[in-house]
Amino acid sequence: MSTVEAPGKTRAQIRERTLRRDDWRVYPVTTLVIFTAWVVYATIRAFWGAAFYVPQYHYLTPFYSPCLNDICSNVTVNGHTGDAAEFGTFLPASTRGWIPFAALSLPFLLLFRLTCYYYRKAYYRSFWASPPACAVSEPHGKYTGERRFPLIGQNLHRYFWMAAFLISLINTWDAIRAFHGKDGGFGIGLGTLVLVANVVLLWIYTLSCHSCRHIVGGRLKHFSKHPVRYWMWGQVSKINKSHGRYALITLGSLVVADLYVALVSSGTISDLRFFN
Repeated sequence: MSTVEAPGKTRAQIRERTLRRDDWRVYPVTTLVIFTAWVVYATIRAFWGAAFYVPQYHYLTPFYSPCLNDICSNVTVNGHTGDAAEFGTFLPASTRGWIPFAALSLPFLLLFRLTCYYYRKAYYRSFWASPPACAVSEPHGKYTGERRFPLIGQNLHRYFWMAAFLISLINTWDAIRAFHGKDGGFGIGLGTLVLVANVVLLWIYTLSCHSCRHIVGGRLKHFSKHPVRYWMWGQVSKINKSHGRYALITLGSLVVADLYVALVSSGTISDLRFFN
């Protein structure tokens, strides 16, 4: 059996762009629209500097957690005052509008998602057309893989995962704090459920990561000698197969959680209370 080579070329030259008969453009175009819309919304909200906290019920949007701007202290909304700066502040109020309030967490979360295996496939196809779909030619004449800047940074994904894990703990604390009633005691509102649902989905996305699967079960020669890690590896493997689905779902849950807090904080709607 002989092989066909393309002398002097880095890629095989095929006359047809693709032999596929399905509408392969749907995925890259849809992904481009969804991702672009989400980035625009998230960027605006991250720098908005208002409608991010509901002191009466301790609702803090995930886009501002942890809240590190001086404005996060003694936030007054609708006659109620509370402290959204659970971990202190180091950003002066003058940075409002050009440095996000969650300046420590957002960069790591962004890098975690950018280097995620699912997101790589999504934006490689949608924004870079490299390639736009399987079995479809691309406009790039050369491919260097992830061995050069900036794509060599993709190899840092496991470290960004560790940062995302710690930030998920902070988000969990925010959800626990949301069980706050009008009289200062225990309470549950629709906002509480929204924040809890969001943090649960974020945990599923974080724990279903390929890096998490490797961390809990990698470098083991005998699973029988490590039953706990084997069990953890098995659980992560079950949700790992749907990692891409959770990646998209959490984009939606983040927007829903942020939008709900913003609407309640701005007085546009009132929080639906179930208890206290």
